[in-house]
Amino acid sequence: MSPARARAAAAGALRRSGGSAAPPQGRNRKRAAPRGGAPAAAPAPPPARHLFSDPAEVEILRGNLLAWYDRCKRDLPWRTLAVTEPDADRRGYAVWVSEIMLQQTQVATVIDYYNRWMQKWPTLQALAQASLEEVNELWAGLGYYSRGKRLQEAARKVPEVVSELAGQMPRMAEDLQKLLPGVGRYTAGAIASISYGQATGVVDGNVIRVLCRLRCIGADSSSPAVIDRLWDMANVLVDRSRPGDFNQALMELGATVCVPKAPLCGECPVKQHCQAWRRVEKELTFASQNLFGKPLPVPDVEDCGVGDCPLCPPATEPWDSSLGVTNFPRKAAKKPPRVMRTATCVLERRGCHGAPEYLIVQRPSSGLLAGLWEFPSLPLAQDLQEEKEREELADHLQAWMGRPVAGKGLQFIGEVIHIFSHIHQTYVVYSLHLDGDVTLDPALSPSRWVTEDEFHASAVSTAMKKVLKAHKKQCRKESSPVKSSKRKRRAGSACPGTQLSLRTFLRAPTAP
Repeated sequence: MSPARARAAAAGALRRSGGSAAPPQGRNRKRAAPRGGAPAAAPAPPPARHLFSDPAEVEILRGNLLAWYDRCKRDLPWRTLAVTEPDADRRGYAVWVSEIMLQQTQVATVIDYYNRWMQKWPTLQALAQASLEEVNELWAGLGYYSRGKRLQEAARKVPEVVSELAGQMPRMAEDLQKLLPGVGRYTAGAIASISYGQATGVVDGNVIRVLCRLRCIGADSSSPAVIDRLWDMANVLVDRSRPGDFNQALMELGATVCVPKAPLCGECPVKQHCQAWRRVEKELTFASQNLFGKPLPVPDVEDCGVGDCPLCPPATEPWDSSLGVTNFPRKAAKKPPRVMRTATCVLERRGCHGAPEYLIVQRPSSGLLAGLWEFPSLPLAQDLQEEKEREELADHLQAWMGRPVAGKGLQFIGEVIHIFSHIHQTYVVYSLHLDGDVTLDPALSPSRWVTEDEFHASAVSTAMKKVLKAHKKQCRKESSPVKSSKRKRRAGSACPGTQLSLRTFLRAPTAP
């Protein structure tokens, strides 16, 4: 069969397997001319090497991957619920929560959060009755806080959706994506396949990596064209009898074996289907033959034969033998994170029981860290002098306290760096101890005084926990005894509310 016929047959097989229809083969073919315009050239479809066009290969791949999954899958709480929960709606909710939490977050981090969440809100109805404050408190530390907010908003909308669907949750991926706020294409596919057995594929970061290596897809894996092609592949591959298990197996493979760096190719159950692995093996064979002086065959450069192939690596970024299978996937260079500086003040007073209390204020209901609580903070311009930083922060604090604050009275603690996904944030931390009560302006954002335990129980970000940790570390440093006999601790430098060590307490007073 000629190459052209083979590629046409492959495209037909893809369409028969459930993939999207491919345009006619041939670089010079034209689409039907739009009325009143010049004919547009049809893009060449990917060659068979980039597709799963052999039904027999697909069946073997499915069997090998599912057998491996049955042996090696991790024991995760949401998987247990997906299998043991008899109520279909509860099963869908359990999978939904896990998929939202797992976005941009590692499995090990999610497990405890997921167990606490399901214990507190075991059903959508229970979540719908919760407040956003409660959701944020439980979500604190998990990051990307808008995920929890959208999940709760969707829970409140579900009764309306259920009433339109004869009293049950949407079952199909298309309906889940269309009717539930915050549910995208991936989450809808995961819920529909795992909870309700719909034979639909899923594409997340792990699946992207696996598919790109299996079929040597070297174009930018974040581009819409490549993502669409990967969805076609996922829908072709998904096992019709066990779609949920197959999708989880594909993701499990990417999470545990086909990892971004140093993949465990020797343990991969589908390596015989992997074009990237085959290329590495051929290169090793060529190198071995060359070492023993054997004549080398004409090397197979693994080129798909189409110069403008939309799925091959660009000519400017050819295959790098030193990278092996990690040549794939290719991603566009990320934009550098935005650099921000924020002045933050730990306002402290002695509470009614003698323990220190801290003032926290609530952030706006939209934007970064929406609705969370923090120490009074103020964004700073870059390259601002320390004296000017103090003045601006003092003016900001005056609005909260209703009385003048001297910039020189602010004690500098240090700088705390926290990296968000798109922001490199530096908190310039100060502290100020207040004597007596302070009347807070009710017209400003919500605020309250909290103990340390109440602070950690509140919906505060990980960054603010770092700020408090830095403050307490400085307090301990100032309250610890000075080892050198030539240096004396300044009077009053101990942080109010801190307890002296037993060694210091029992030490005999020294003569002045």
